[in-house]
Amino acid sequence: MRQPDPQKLDALVGRLVGDVGACVTGSLIVLGDQLGLYKAMGDGKPVTAAELAGRTGVKERYLREWLSAQAAAEYVQYDEKTDRFSLSPEQVMAFAEEGSPAFFAGAFEIVQSMWVDEPKIEQAFRSGEGLGWHEHSKCLFRGTERFFRPGYNANLKTSWIPALDGVEAKLKKGAVVADVGCGHGASTILMAQAYPNSRFFAFDYHGPSIEKAREAADKAGVGDRIVFEKASAKDFPAKKYDLVAMFDCLHDMGDPVGAGRHVMETLAADGTWMIVEPFAHDQLKDNLNPVGRIFYGASTMICTPASLSQEVGLGLGAQAGEMRLRKVALDAGFSRFRRATETPFNMVFEVRA
Repeated sequence: MRQPDPQKLDALVGRLVGDVGACVTGSLIVLGDQLGLYKAMGDGKPVTAAELAGRTGVKERYLREWLSAQAAAEYVQYDEKTDRFSLSPEQVMAFAEEGSPAFFAGAFEIVQSMWVDEPKIEQAFRSGEGLGWHEHSKCLFRGTERFFRPGYNANLKTSWIPALDGVEAKLKKGAVVADVGCGHGASTILMAQAYPNSRFFAFDYHGPSIEKAREAADKAGVGDRIVFEKASAKDFPAKKYDLVAMFDCLHDMGDPVGAGRHVMETLAADGTWMIVEPFAHDQLKDNLNPVGRIFYGASTMICTPASLSQEVGLGLGAQAGEMRLRKVALDAGFSRFRRATETPFNMVFEVRA
């Protein structure tokens, strides 16, 4: 039997303690988000557990324990002199302000779905079968929209679309746009708000998500400029689109090449296919970092099973990298593929015939 190095073992156990703490804290973040506790502390004013109970209607004894755990995680500030808790401006942005580019509470709903659906994934590992997006728990659908929306808010209008050759000018003048794999409609709504002269058609194969998207668009005041329809990436209606957008979904598809061929058939002669995908390098060794850790984990539990549940089942995964995505586009019949821009979490590609 190989003998462990005591120092390395101590370091590993230390990391595991941190990871267990992160898992525990994640459930408390979901709880605080669902109960509106962060929003109730959003003004930044220090409160006692009793005062927060008065604001929220939640029982004080439970709040005291939750606040203490949040303070231990350094997600809430604690003043021992006054026995009060508060959120710093940065913590407000991360936990209380959904419009913030740093809002992170939604990410933990995605993690929640991984725990809830773990038995299903275990069975998929054993059988080799996939697990469709629609077969996951509802917290995944809500969490995905809330996690990605801040990034879209921060980048879509300011950098992603301007990085595409000539696309922004078309959108301002009046273009026809398809948002494929739209989910709850965050990306479509944002584009409709930014470019009122354009017409938008949004598609997703998941019917309940389409219903949520319609509700969100009506609430945002752009429901009259977006047509939401249940359809897959290989059969959405052709309308000679000036822009077909796919946000963080191409790698989830069983047949991304077939989806690309359908995009080719639906685009106008000078149309653009915009692909937004999770940031990834082409080599595994270059993705062994905190961002890669998150994306590989999500890919294991969500993205790859989704692809393997469909026809072809290519299984790109959430860390496909530019080379594999380029091959998908070229195999679909496109001749021009370039990385238009990137953020720490996303890569944006411009694809043309």
